[in-house]
Amino acid sequence: MAGGFFAILDDIAALMDDIAVSSKIATQKTAGILGDDLAVNAEKATGFLASRELPVLWAITKGSFLNKLIILPIAFLLNYYFPIAIKFALISGGIYLAYEGVEKIIEYFFHKRHAPDTTDAHMEDAVDDEKAKVKSAVTTDFILSVEIVIIALGSVLDKDLTTQIATVTIVAILATIGVYGLVALIVRMDDAGYHLMRKSNNSGFLYQMGKFLVWLLPMIIKMLSVVGTIALILVAGGIFMHNVDYFHHFLPDLPTMLTELLLGIAVGLVAVAVMMGTKRIFRKSTM
Repeated sequence: MAGGFFAILDDIAALMDDIAVSSKIATQKTAGILGDDLAVNAEKATGFLASRELPVLWAITKGSFLNKLIILPIAFLLNYYFPIAIKFALISGGIYLAYEGVEKIIEYFFHKRHAPDTTDAHMEDAVDDEKAKVKSAVTTDFILSVEIVIIALGSVLDKDLTTQIATVTIVAILATIGVYGLVALIVRMDDAGYHLMRKSNNSGFLYQMGKFLVWLLPMIIKMLSVVGTIALILVAGGIFMHNVDYFHHFLPDLPTMLTELLLGIAVGLVAVAVMMGTKRIFRKSTM
C-alpha cells in the first residue's frame, strides 16, 4: 500500500512539473499579447480623478477576472466539441478591436476634446462617463482575454486535458494579476513621487527622484494612449492575418507588423463606416 501511495505522489509530482513547463511555454507565447494588453488597459485606466483611479482600476480588474471565468470553460468545451467556433470568435473580436482603435483615431483628429468638468453640477455626468469607460475597458479586456486563452490553449493541445486546464488557467490568472498590477503602479506613480518629495523635506536626491516621477507620469500616460491605440489595431490585424487564409500571405514584401497595422486599419475603417451607417438608419427609422 505504501508503494501505491508513493506512486501516486510521483504521478502528482510529474503532473505538476509538466504543468510548470507548459505554463512557462504558454506564457512566453502570450508575451506579445500581454504587452499589448498592458498598453491598452493602462491607457483605459487613466484619465480619471486621482481619488477614483484605484476604485476604477479595481472595478476593471474584477471585470477581467469575471471575463476569465466565462471564457475558460467555454474555450475548453468549444475546443473539444466545436473547435472551428474558436476561430470565428477570434475574428469577431478582432473586428471589434479594429473598430475601437480606428474610432479613437477618428475621434482624435475630427472631434475636439473638452477638459473634464468636476463641478457639482456635472458630477452625475462624470459618474456616467466613468461607468461607460469601465464598461469599455472590460469589453476590450474580454476580447484580449479570448486571444490570450486561445494562444495559451494552442500551446498545450498535445497535452492531456488536466494539463491543458491547469496551464491555461494559470496563464489567465497571471495575466490578470500581472497586467493590472503594473497598471496600478503606473497610475499611482505621481503619489509615490509626492511621497518622496515630502519625505526628503524638499531637497536632495529623493526630492529630485520624486519630482521626476511626477513629471514622468503625464508623459507615460500620453505615450500609453498612443501605444494602446496602436496595440488595439495591431492585435486585430494579427488576428486577421493568422486566422483568415486569404491574409496569410497578404503583402508579403512588407514587414509583418506593418501588414498587421494596415489590415487592422482597413477593417476598422469598414467597421466604423458600417456602424455609422447603421446609426443613421436607426435614427431615421425612429424619427
